[in-house]
Amino acid sequence: MKKSTTGLLLGSALVVGLSGCASSASQSSMESSASADAWYQHPFVCGLAGGLIGGGIGYASSGESDEDQGAAIGTTAGATIGAMLCADTSPAPVEPAPRDTDGDGVIDADDQCPGTPAGVAVDAVGCPLDSDNDGVPDYQDQCPGTPAGAEVNALGCEEDLVLRDVNFEFDSATLTMGAEQILDGVAEKLRANRNVRVRIEGHTDSVGSDAYNQQLSQERADSVADYLSSQGVARDRMQTTGYGEAQPVATNDTDAGRAENRRVELGEWE
Repeated sequence: MKKSTTGLLLGSALVVGLSGCASSASQSSMESSASADAWYQHPFVCGLAGGLIGGGIGYASSGESDEDQGAAIGTTAGATIGAMLCADTSPAPVEPAPRDTDGDGVIDADDQCPGTPAGVAVDAVGCPLDSDNDGVPDYQDQCPGTPAGAEVNALGCEEDLVLRDVNFEFDSATLTMGAEQILDGVAEKLRANRNVRVRIEGHTDSVGSDAYNQQLSQERADSVADYLSSQGVARDRMQTTGYGEAQPVATNDTDAGRAENRRVELGEWE
């Protein structure tokens, strides 16, 4: 057989054989990653086959004087082409990013308190911070800094909370601007603690008649409840009571004592 004919046949074998390897490699990349590639799909095997066929082509295509050189060039080229055709060029699988459903910075797999409201500070295991360890998370706690071991109510307080600096215009139930700012913080925690109902109690000093003080204290308690309601706290979660001057916490004989008696208290409504 003439060399030219031999070269043509070997060239055809190279194209057909290596194309088959490449097709097999491409198909295998689409199959499950769990299945192992067949041995003949390995780039080394394809390279070896390509080298043999390429060497034959180089030998058959060369003249009498450069047969060895032609075979060497053919072997190198065939091995390179064969290995490239059978190489798996499919992209590496992308691992899914860990999920953090509640967006608190702790992935779901490690989160012991899933569903934390957005923006709430959490600890290393994804649970809302409870700085005073009273069982009421900081974002719901109306009395942060409760002494360790103290028994608290659902508001996080040992007893009713005096809403200090919640003041009113002179001789009226109109809240001052400073009072509204304080109540904004109270409302925020009550919105976060939707399972608790509250009592709002109004108190006055002894200046004026009993009947007048009773009415004024009720109006002031209602004014606080109305403002909290305007800030998103359901009105049916609040009970208001005016006690007038009947429950002083200090003497009414001094300015300082009377100021203490003019107060609004917040407590759990059980």
